[in-house]
Amino acid sequence: MNFGADHSFAVSKGMMTRTRNLAVEILSAGLVLILLCGILEAQKRPPAKPIDLNAATIKELEELPGVGPVTAQRILDARQKSGRFRRIEDLLAIRGISTKRLEALRPYVTVSPPPPSPAKKP
Repeated sequence: MNFGADHSFAVSKGMMTRTRNLAVEILSAGLVLILLCGILEAQKRPPAKPIDLNAATIKELEELPGVGPVTAQRILDARQKSGRFRRIEDLLAIRGISTKRLEALRPYVTVSPPPPSPAKKP
């Protein structure tokens, strides 16, 4: 009888089970972390006062409900490319902002009027 071979198989099988259990625990922890991040994102507090689309920074835009880093950057890019926003509805031209999202954003955004142009000299 050779008990050594059977014993090494049992240890190897036990190690595989522990490794598999550890992998399951790591994956479970990762899923929990992802879910918590999603919950925190869903629970972010909107700004206390409306944010001016013509003056907002990327961080300020990210405070808006449903606006993450990608959409915030798209808003800034649109402002840089096309100039000042004239109406809140101008956000509809930005990929990722639907009519539904615009309505959710409306209470939290504003569009400032353009600065007065310098008076012409006679």
